[in-house]
Amino acid sequence: MAKAPATIITAESILAHFESLRDPRSHLNRKNVLGNLIIISIMAVIAGAEGPEAIGVWAKSNKDWLSERLQSPSGVPSADTIGRLLVALKPVTFQSCFEDWIKAISEQHIDQTLDVIAIDGKALRRSHDSKSSLGPLFLVSAWAVQHGIRLGQLATAEKSNEITAIPELLGQIEIESSVVTIDAAGR
Repeated sequence: MAKAPATIITAESILAHFESLRDPRSHLNRKNVLGNLIIISIMAVIAGAEGPEAIGVWAKSNKDWLSERLQSPSGVPSADTIGRLLVALKPVTFQSCFEDWIKAISEQHIDQTLDVIAIDGKALRRSHDSKSSLGPLFLVSAWAVQHGIRLGQLATAEKSNEITAIPELLGQIEIESSVVTIDAAGR
């Protein structure tokens, strides 16, 4: 089977899928463009960043490269700016935009194999708060195995488990023509 040609991903091609994402930040002192923050965050996470601090470090270490590609008069955003944005964004809206972008990329690389989507639940270490009588945070994730991308993630309701969150997560992602795998806890 012939290999699909490489896709050139530009800032504009990413942002086209995030047009419906509203900027949740206050209009006061808004120095960084929403699109730049989204692009920087996505690229940093793809490069392995896990959280606002790591995204900020990635952005600083790639400052010259970013300045050639993004028009940002205020320079590279701080980790605090990135963190405030990520907390304020509506997760469902962001996930929908992100899925549209991933779907567009995937369609450019269609082959005859079925996508495998792995569903798994995990308890986050040290996420409990015994002083407030709160147990650990449980997350259920959907992972596109061939593409190595998380398609979606949901926190389970308190005193619940992943079984109740799996149908909701599957309802939020595109699973047509895919094989969905779930461990024994999801049966």
